[in-house]
Amino acid sequence: MKKIKINSKIKNPQKGLLITALLVAQLGFAQEKSEFKGTIGKTLADSKEYWPEPVKAPASAPNIVWILLDDVGFGASSAFGGLISTPTFDNLANNGLRYTNFHTTAICAPTRAALLTGRNSGRVHESGFSHTILSAGFPGWDGRIPSDKGTIAEILRDKGYNTFAVGKYGLTPDEEATDAGPFDRWPTGKGFEHFFGFLGSQTDQYKPDLVEDNAHVTPDGRHLTDQITDKAISYITKQHKAAPDKPFFLYYAPGAVHAPHQVDNSWSDPYKGKFDEGWDVYREKVLANQKKLGVIPANAVLPGRNPLITDWKKLSTDQKKVYARFMEVYAGYLTYTDHEIGRVINYLKESNQLDNTLIFVAIGDNGASKEGTLQGTINQKLFSQIADEKNLQDNLNNIGEIGTPQGLNTNYPLGWAQATNSPFKNWKQDAHSEGGTRNPLIVFYPKGIKEKGGIRNQYSHVTDLLPTTLDIAGIKAPEYIREIKQDKIQGSSFQASLDNPKAESLHKVQYYYIFGNRAIYKDGWKAAAAHLPDSFAVKNSLGKNEKPAPSNFDTDVWELYNLNEDFNERNDLAKKHPEKLAELKKLFDEQAKENNLYPLIDWQDVYNRRIHNTGADKDKTVQDLIQQASKPGGTN
Repeated sequence: MKKIKINSKIKNPQKGLLITALLVAQLGFAQEKSEFKGTIGKTLADSKEYWPEPVKAPASAPNIVWILLDDVGFGASSAFGGLISTPTFDNLANNGLRYTNFHTTAICAPTRAALLTGRNSGRVHESGFSHTILSAGFPGWDGRIPSDKGTIAEILRDKGYNTFAVGKYGLTPDEEATDAGPFDRWPTGKGFEHFFGFLGSQTDQYKPDLVEDNAHVTPDGRHLTDQITDKAISYITKQHKAAPDKPFFLYYAPGAVHAPHQVDNSWSDPYKGKFDEGWDVYREKVLANQKKLGVIPANAVLPGRNPLITDWKKLSTDQKKVYARFMEVYAGYLTYTDHEIGRVINYLKESNQLDNTLIFVAIGDNGASKEGTLQGTINQKLFSQIADEKNLQDNLNNIGEIGTPQGLNTNYPLGWAQATNSPFKNWKQDAHSEGGTRNPLIVFYPKGIKEKGGIRNQYSHVTDLLPTTLDIAGIKAPEYIREIKQDKIQGSSFQASLDNPKAESLHKVQYYYIFGNRAIYKDGWKAAAAHLPDSFAVKNSLGKNEKPAPSNFDTDVWELYNLNEDFNERNDLAKKHPEKLAELKKLFDEQAKENNLYPLIDWQDVYNRRIHNTGADKDKTVQDLIQQASKPGGTN
């Protein structure tokens, strides 16, 4: 290529910019010219045309569908022994594979960032969220996925796939989530050719903060899950008509069943009376179902009831009434979501595309939510300070609003979170616990899975879906995406397990961290520390004179578990094997450094506005920013 000399003595800035632009254009032309493989003569007669071959996916490459639900515990869906009917999931699992040892990060945005990139959340700058109040100006915390950490959509788009996403995205920084952009961190800037859904973490399901491609649009009044399903089917229909041999990638991520729990009564009413026996009985029934299905060991025992949860038998009549209704609505919402996913599956079957479609269903991006408080919420704000007695009375007075469009923050009581997380302890946000990080995974691929209804117990992580998908599709992870050199993919493929139930897990080491709670996994051993004060203690201090105890990471108590023998963490071995604990704690530090996790940030740092407190929002409280983010046109 011809060398171009740039005059560094140009004094006119505007002239300098113009010359620079011309040089860039010339360099671009030179690059294009160097890739031309024809012949250019003086006339057409002595010239030879060159047309590069269009990029095509490998022959017989499968369509790919990733389905990711929100805030679903391990023991909710009937596909994994839960008491909530999910016939679509049941059918996919019975004709595919159930993965019982699959892990997420314990909260939504880090899980989604890790899923889409195949890299740890800290490494892709998403240790927290992309929201102003939950991000910080450090490489692992700014909530801005770098271009050298390409997504599955970017890879597949450049390998001959059409790429679509519907539902919840959750990875666009608040500051960029307006119609002015910039749009490089919207879904369309991360490889999706079409997007229809919302950019934030939570939205009203009937009046969503709705986006199509690169603009906010007006919702039509129907439930959002109905709308995104129609849109997904329309994308596939149009694509298949125009290019029937071209595969597609669909990322289907409904807001369900994150708060607000909103669903038509026709879905929740069939569950009336189904949960009147309470959360303790629910846990026992689910445990028995899970043993019959073979998704947990036959000798499994439930952990004790969490000290925060009251024995159902000791609750008042009013408490039982309102708490049961919360669960009826949640169950109806999950069944409705399963039905809508079934519409996509049925369309693929009717259009003769299902047999060559690879489907991953992650039933939850973390464990069941603990954000509904001990009494449940209907319209109470996430950070509001309401006495327990008043909260209960408000819910009783407004019980008819549970599940309706009027219930703008409906979420069930904490007891149901423990129940739907059976057989594990703890819940969402608890990165130190299997209850926060262990979710059901279904893999369905008629063309590629011989054993129908098989169980797979290999350890796997959300970062593994990207390399596994590429392996099955016969696609190599690119060294460059649009001329940007790519960072290494950290996930490990579990393709071998599709045919071999005893295939070795290639994912050997994994760290976990969510706002203080942390853990490190290696070859079946796990060291974990719950961080104090926890989010309950910190939240309760808001608006009060007293302050929670000072945060001190050095005084957090580490526990040690051998998950190969104790899958639901009932036997702490920290005192019995101090050398193993020390080894794992050292490994956590190494992983934290490698993945940009430091500095450690906790909920006190969030609630006290110690992070991202510059610019126009520096004097606003957490409540102010939450309210601002919840307005139409903003994110939430």
